[in-house]
Amino acid sequence: MGEEFWVNRRDAGEAVILEVSGAVDIITAPSLATHIDVALSGTPAVLVIDLTGVDFLSSAGITVLVEVHRLTQDSPTSLRVAADGSATSRPLRIVGLDEFIELYPTVDDALAGRRP
Repeated sequence: MGEEFWVNRRDAGEAVILEVSGAVDIITAPSLATHIDVALSGTPAVLVIDLTGVDFLSSAGITVLVEVHRLTQDSPTSLRVAADGSATSRPLRIVGLDEFIELYPTVDDALAGRRP
C-alpha cells in the first residue's frame, strides 16, 4: 500500500489544520475521526482537513467526512477540505460530497476561502 498513515495538527490563527497522510481506510478512519473530535472540541472558526497527502480514501474515510459535516453544519466552525487529485477529490466529487462540503485544491485556498 502507500505511505504510513498519520495526522498532524497545525494551528493557524483562528483555524485548525489537520494534515493527513497515507491511506484513510477502515483501519485508519477511526483515528482520523478522533483527531477531528479533538480539534472540534476547541470550536475553531475554521477546520481544514488537508487530504492532499492522502494516497487512498475509502468509503470509511468518506463516511468520517460526512459525519464531520453533520457535526459542524449548525456550529460556528466552518469545515473546509483540501483535496486535489484522483485519490481524494475525484471520489469526493463522484459521491457528491462537493455539493455540501467545501472542497479546495490547496490548504492556502481553504484558509482563504477561495474556491476555483
